[in-house]
Amino acid sequence: MRSYDQYCSIARALDVIGDRWTLLIVRELLLQGPCRFTDLKNGLPGVATNMLSGRLRELEQTGLITRYDAPPPVASVLYELTQDGADLEPVLKQIGLWGLRRMAEDRADDTFQASWLAYAPAWFTTDADPDGPPATIQLVAGEQKAVIALEAGRVRTWVGDVERPDLVIDGPPRAVLGLVIGMTDLKAAKALGSTIRGKRQLLQRLRPLATTPEAD
Repeated sequence: MRSYDQYCSIARALDVIGDRWTLLIVRELLLQGPCRFTDLKNGLPGVATNMLSGRLRELEQTGLITRYDAPPPVASVLYELTQDGADLEPVLKQIGLWGLRRMAEDRADDTFQASWLAYAPAWFTTDADPDGPPATIQLVAGEQKAVIALEAGRVRTWVGDVERPDLVIDGPPRAVLGLVIGMTDLKAAKALGSTIRGKRQLLQRLRPLATTPEAD
């Protein structure tokens, strides 16, 4: 592991987590829980096998992850965050909030996964009407699907479908995420190719944690 050789807490932190792919590995372990190597690789499109192996080895050496042999039917090595690694969750949330201002631009080569569709509203919004009735929102972005559940003031999300959702938002990732995290409005989302069916007022219950610039 390379070091900045500086007696500074920021430098010391970046000694451990500043390398390429490291924080995204932590993201996947936070979102997925204990993972096989193949689960991590599938969640990190573009990472080389040898790069991922090296990063996992370094993270284990620094005490951020642990690995163990899972019993049948899994019967495979699983990687899991230690408490020290899990303590990075608020750090990733703050980085993600800061990064929202850079989400207004589509890039042709960007990949997109359902787990990323799910975690954004869970991490970056709150329920503005905690006394409101339970409600579900189905998100569909291309072939990726996720669900938002609003109940008792909590915003819960998961990957997949829900029966009889109260609201369905279907469209490109930029439009779908833009709507649920407050980056864009209904008119702009429709212009980007979205369709919205059901109780549109539910969008008012998703209160962004931070003000973000609207997408063009």
